[in-house]
Amino acid sequence: MPNNSTTIVLNNSASKKLSPLANLWPFLRPYRTRVFLAFLLLCLGSATLLLVPLAFRDLIDFGFISDASAAKPSTGLLGNLSLNGHFLVMFVLAGFWALMISMRYYNISWVGERVTADLRSAVYGRVMTQSPQFFETTQTGEVLSRLTGDTTLIQTVVGSSISMGLRSLFQFTGGMIMLAVTNLYLFSLNIGLMLLLILPIILIGRKVKKLSRESQDRIADSSAMAGEILNAMPTVQSYTQEQAEISRFTTSANISFTTALKRVKVRAALTLLMVTAILGTIIFVLWIGARQVSAGTMTGGELASFVLYALMVAGAVGTMAEVWGEVMRAAGATERLLELLHADAAITEPENAQTLINPTQAEIEFKNVIFHYPSRPQIAALDNVNLTIAAGETVALVGPSGAGKTTLFQCLLRFYEPTSGEITINGQAINSLSLTSLRGNIAIVPQDAVIFSANALENIRYGKPSATDAEVLAAAKAAQVDEFIQKLPDGYQTFLGERGTRLSGGQRQRIAIARAILKDAPILLLDEATSALDAESEILVQQGLNAAMQGRTTLMIAHRLSTVQKADRIIVLENGRIVETGSPAQLREQGGLYARLAKLQLA
Repeated sequence: MPNNSTTIVLNNSASKKLSPLANLWPFLRPYRTRVFLAFLLLCLGSATLLLVPLAFRDLIDFGFISDASAAKPSTGLLGNLSLNGHFLVMFVLAGFWALMISMRYYNISWVGERVTADLRSAVYGRVMTQSPQFFETTQTGEVLSRLTGDTTLIQTVVGSSISMGLRSLFQFTGGMIMLAVTNLYLFSLNIGLMLLLILPIILIGRKVKKLSRESQDRIADSSAMAGEILNAMPTVQSYTQEQAEISRFTTSANISFTTALKRVKVRAALTLLMVTAILGTIIFVLWIGARQVSAGTMTGGELASFVLYALMVAGAVGTMAEVWGEVMRAAGATERLLELLHADAAITEPENAQTLINPTQAEIEFKNVIFHYPSRPQIAALDNVNLTIAAGETVALVGPSGAGKTTLFQCLLRFYEPTSGEITINGQAINSLSLTSLRGNIAIVPQDAVIFSANALENIRYGKPSATDAEVLAAAKAAQVDEFIQKLPDGYQTFLGERGTRLSGGQRQRIAIARAILKDAPILLLDEATSALDAESEILVQQGLNAAMQGRTTLMIAHRLSTVQKADRIIVLENGRIVETGSPAQLREQGGLYARLAKLQLA
């Protein structure tokens, strides 16, 4: 298996050939009807707006001027209406334009919100399929930053900026056509000056995109740092490192500010260039037009309509410049999200995935298993492990830290794939089983019990979401949880706080045990399941575990040897190898590693 399977890198050539924003089309496709409707409303609104200068021209030439003039056109857009008629036409145009704007805004905003929600769900779903190997190189704070900040940028562009950009593009195109129709000479001057603005927009837009990507990366760094520290607040405070961490985060935030400021300066320079050039162009063209009106070759209404079209074109160009900057920022954000969305999972579902045969019992076998962690490829975490565990047998794994005990669990759960060798359950290779079938038949009590932000009842029910309240209560009583939960303010409905902050370490561990008992899987993994319990609680919980282990294949990791004395067999690991196997009495007689550990702990 390639070591870089979870490295988040996009194909550079592909990203250059195709704008990252084009990858958003699969998320837009289901809502193409609404997109088309918004586009139609956009066209109608833009066309209506282009009629306003013509109506204004007629208002000046026919509504205010009663005498004949050589420069006056023979007829207006709607004929020779009265002054009140001209204002009524302008009001109708304004009302219809407002209606088109509001309907377009609703539809495109709906699409933006829906696409953003779908994109967040897709990225989150992709991250949820990643193995622990993925998180060796990717911080959770970085992922959260992309799920929140980056998707918000995309929502702004899809739900607002692109629509504004298209509207401005239509107004620019229509305005330019109407400028040419109104006065070809002034239009020629106007278009020549406008062409000079294209190159700076392109160059500065590329710079904005690059700086936007850097800015989002720095924000993600700050989020990752904050997430790590907030999850370790007791440790930070116990070592009185609050000020040091505040200083470290402030430094990171200042780096984010400095990077963002570079982007803001570039966009400000773009705005300065655009406004100065556009207003200068308009003033120059106005001067030429005023001379034509004085010479009688152009009416006042035509000049007024030309000015309105010129302002419309100028405003459209200014808006497009702003939108271009937003689009470049969204393109950078989209690249970052696509990196997560396209990240290859190290562990994937097998083709023609099977389900576990005879799931009521489970025989486990490790055959010549060798495993290296991707972050430590030179060191074998498991070195040619051969082990057979009979159905219903209880096997304890002991040995010093780093011996490979937890790694065996992780390989059995397919959190990692062995470098070589095979692991089977009931003779079926685990990499031929669906992940749902494999992990659905394994219950685990981790060393660091995980408690979710929910009440006690739902925390236990997490082991089997379909369980009834009666089944949850039975599991709680078996794990000796019922006793302390009944003393909580609202019993099983008591909110346990984020990460179980309202519970002691032993109470959290007992809830994790109840969760595993409720799952009722044929394989039970206990990773220091009673390590956080006091002596009295350990005896009570051990009774529940003994009941849970009946008829199940159980693997337990234990550093406290007092907890493994009733195991059917003890496997002693050291440096990734099995060095001893036997019952507690047999291993003490052998005088090896287990005997030395037992002498230290059980004397």
